Amino acid sequence: MPRRPARCYRYFDTPPYTRKEYIRGAPQPKIQIYDMGAKKKTFPIYLTLVSLEAGHITHNALEALRTTANRFLSKRLTTEKYHLRVRAHPHHVLRENRMMAFAGADRLQEGMRRAFGKPMGTAARVYPGSPICTIGVNPEDVDVAMEAMRRVSMKVAMPTRVFVEKGPDEIVRKLGLQRLSDFK
Repeated sequence: MPRRPARCYRYFDTPPYTRKEYIRGAPQPKIQIYDMGAKKKTFPIYLTLVSLEAGHITHNALEALRTTANRFLSKRLTTEKYHLRVRAHPHHVLRENRMMAFAGADRLQEGMRRAFGKPMGTAARVYPGSPICTIGVNPEDVDVAMEAMRRVSMKVAMPTRVFVEKGPDEIVRKLGLQRLSDFK
């Protein structure tokens, strides 16, 4: 069966379902790499994508976010000129009560009786102010990092905003951004 769209899992109103030692058949998340670029190097400017609402980000969206940002940054800059880090981790197991959609399915399925659902993916739970990803760059490469953040924000199914986590005040004023410490 095809995967349901992210809007089906965007909001949550139940406790997290994370105890994988009790969950049989919990799939592995697609995202395996969280740090890319120059991992050991520290940069003068760090831009952070922050969630403005509470919600889930599926592991597929996190992998799409990572590949989009990494591909864009590696084409525009060399790998020694940036550090990309995905900070949201998919621990929550998503469940789905699959319904059959063919002729005669009414005799086979149970409907809402015992509708707990089977594990079908994982997601990261984020709250307002939770960092999703961070890009560290030099001052001359800030415009490239801002464009990467714009592209990354389209992969997430909730409203987000870019903040400066670390950097000089003149860059913050030039970009028209806020500091992350002022948001919280």
